[in-house]
Amino acid sequence: MKFGSKAILALSDGTIFEGRSFGAEGETIGEVCFNTSLTGYQEVLTDPSYKGQIVTMTYTEQGNYGANDEDMESIKPWVEGFVVKEPCAKPSSWRSEESLDAFLKKNGVVSICGIDTRALTRIIRSKGAMQAIISTTDLDPCSLVKKAVASPSLVGCDLVKEVTCAEPYDWGQGLWDVEYGYDRRRGSRIEEDEKRYKVVAFDFGMKRNILRNLHAVGCDVTVVPASTTAEEVLKMAPDGIFLSNGPGDPDAVGYAKETIKELLGKKPIFGICLGHQILSLALGGSTYKLKFGHRGGNQPVQDLTTTKVEITSQNHGFAVDLDSMKGVAELTHINLNDRTVEGISHKELPLFSVQYHPEASPGPHDSVYLFRRFVEMMG
Repeated sequence: MKFGSKAILALSDGTIFEGRSFGAEGETIGEVCFNTSLTGYQEVLTDPSYKGQIVTMTYTEQGNYGANDEDMESIKPWVEGFVVKEPCAKPSSWRSEESLDAFLKKNGVVSICGIDTRALTRIIRSKGAMQAIISTTDLDPCSLVKKAVASPSLVGCDLVKEVTCAEPYDWGQGLWDVEYGYDRRRGSRIEEDEKRYKVVAFDFGMKRNILRNLHAVGCDVTVVPASTTAEEVLKMAPDGIFLSNGPGDPDAVGYAKETIKELLGKKPIFGICLGHQILSLALGGSTYKLKFGHRGGNQPVQDLTTTKVEITSQNHGFAVDLDSMKGVAELTHINLNDRTVEGISHKELPLFSVQYHPEASPGPHDSVYLFRRFVEMMG
């Protein structure tokens, strides 16, 4: 099916792709990146970690199973733009409530289709992530390239303040069930007589499935804004502290680093993705920007404590510098593709973190054991 009017994707290196408008019309700028997942496009679109980025899906067809309210990872899509090769106009799924095109239009996500996404991916892999622009209004390639070049990069940019919650809130929803969905079932992996733990979770760009997994292993979670102070957290008397995923440069979220510094050794801490990076900074480590990042549901990671290999879901453009952590924390997980840091723990303090996403929805689920590990640490 032929979608909308002419659209252009322009990269800051001068590369131009011509395609068709898909989703909302207009103009949008962000860092163009690619995701290698075969499914899960709605979870990608609504993951706050993608704030500031134009996401390219490498799998050629997207939208096969439509979109629905249950697969939202947050209140709305956060991507700056979306790039696909071939959208599916007529989704086929018993869970579908609308097409991907309709979902993007409803949420104002400017997108482009009909371009060679694999050629675009090769450019990003060879030259690195770069600023880009999608437009259905300005179709002058020279003008678009200039706009892309002039736009600020993610380095030094605090995007957490744009995605974090405004006020604290309690979470009580468990895991999805094929019969009842989320509405009638408080999905749990614990017995009724097992102890529940009170957890304060910092929202740096929280995904809902993280909260569902914490609830499922016995955690009563209070989510707090990223700017919450250590004093405010300790007044809540939690059994443990969770640090969420989120977008942008971890070095730009200095206030969070200082807060976590004050909490070290006070309570057990578990961090995921940006939370892992902020915890590493609080321990005195450093981070750096990856050439094109890790994004997809097929990244191999080895747990060095067990030697087992997990297939993981990942979404990050920055990584922790291993050398900066020597003598501070020990490496627990490593990426088998490029040997980057995927997890750390402290030899003495009750804390650990991972760079990848054990809560992955729709999957893989190899790493879900980490939520139970957090509970055992609190116990």
